[in-house]
Amino acid sequence: MKDEDVKKATKDMTIADILKMKPQAAAALMSHGMHCLGCVIAQGETLAPAAEVHGIPVEELLGAINES
Repeated sequence: MKDEDVKKATKDMTIADILKMKPQAAAALMSHGMHCLGCVIAQGETLAPAAEVHGIPVEELLGAINES
């Protein structure tokens, strides 16, 4: 599989969509203090505001997710 074939998470995706696409991203999210991955808010909240609420730079979080 080529690098361009690998789907990447974006800051505009919901946490739920990221986890559906990359279940292994849960570890990256949890390690950054985002422990409520199954909560109702995670179903509709995009990564950018979630990162902001948790005080995490979104680009740092995206990097960790996309490396997982």
